[in-house]
Amino acid sequence: MTAALWHGLTLAACTLGMAWLALGMAVHWQQVRGALPAPPRLRRLRLQGWLALAAGLGCALAADHPGMAMLVWPLALAAAAFIVAMLLAFRPHWLRPLA
Repeated sequence: MTAALWHGLTLAACTLGMAWLALGMAVHWQQVRGALPAPPRLRRLRLQGWLALAAGLGCALAADHPGMAMLVWPLALAAAAFIVAMLLAFRPHWLRPLA
């Protein structure tokens, strides 16, 4: 695979991970779904989020050498956090399929 595809997968995995981490918080879950979930559901969403962020790191390492991956991955994390924050602010219902 090309490096551009790996970088795209890095951003996608980080965005998915940030979305799951946000949905793992009761406030954001209620904002997206309208009802409070059971606590085990929130823990599972947080675990999925951390695993997706780790997968993003793996994709970044597959795209470049470790020194460059350690630069690309935090940038992807920041971009993903911004994307999820804007979705929660303006279009929270777009995150409903992830819940």
